[in-house]
Formats: sequence, C-alpha cells, structure tokens
Amino acid sequence: MHKWLSISAVVIALDLYTKHLVQQTFAYGEHLRVTSYFDLVRYHNTGAAFSFLADAGGWQKWFFTTVSVVASAVIIYLLKTHPHNKLFCWGLALVLGGALGNLYDRITLGYVVDFLYFYYQQFAWPAFNVADSAICVGVGLLLLDSFKQPKQATQ
Repeated sequence: MHKWLSISAVVIALDLYTKHLVQQTFAYGEHLRVTSYFDLVRYHNTGAAFSFLADAGGWQKWFFTTVSVVASAVIIYLLKTHPHNKLFCWGLALVLGGALGNLYDRITLGYVVDFLYFYYQQFAWPAFNVADSAICVGVGLLLLDSFKQPKQATQ
C-alpha cells in the first residue's frame, strides 16, 4: 500500500511544484512558445476535463470536489484490496495522484492551473497539467489491465 501511495505523492508533488512555477512566472493567459507545436501557458480551468462545465456558475467547484473525494476513497480501498495487481495499482496510483493534485487547486484557488498547450496550425488540444497527464496515463493502464486474461485457478 505504501508503494502505491508514494507514487501518488510523487505525482502530487510534481504537479503542485510545476503549477507553482507557472504561477510565479506567467501572468494569466500568457504564452511562451517553446516549439512550433508547443507553448507553455497559464490558464485557469474552473470546470473538469477540457473545461467541461467551466461556465456553470460556481456550483461545479463543489460538485467536482465531492467527486474527487469520493473517487479518492474508492481508489484507496481498491489499492488496499488489490495490492499485488501491479498494472491495476499503478493505474490507480496515477489517477489518485492526479485527482488529488487538481483537487488541491480547486479547493485553494477555485480553479485548476493548466500550462501545457499543444497545437498544430488551427488544431489545438486544450491546455492541461501534470495531474491531467497522470490521470490519462493511469486510465490507460487501467484499460490495458482490463484486457488482460484472468489467471485460471489451478486444480
């Protein structure tokens, strides 16, 4: 259990540290072109993924906070009950770290700081952060784990 929570803690620390650096370096909406397809930016997201419900009037902060707390409790329970399923626990640990990193922003700031912005010509991916990346990789690992064949019981 400690191994998995340590992975979550590393994600949280990286996420909060990078967001802190961005907040100290960039004004809201500022862009720094890094390559022809990537900018560092500072955006604030009051919604969920891809700014879902960002303009909902404020109630979404408490809704997403509640969802994060409940999901975190379920994830901790699953980590405790499946400690030897490595791929599954890696996925859960990454999702937990990402969820708690964004939850911290949502509670303390009222929004989530996003700063990684990828684009190509007129096509752009919504800005995201380390926590969002961990959540996506974690979900990918959970999906991969779901396709594994269950081990047959030996007789």
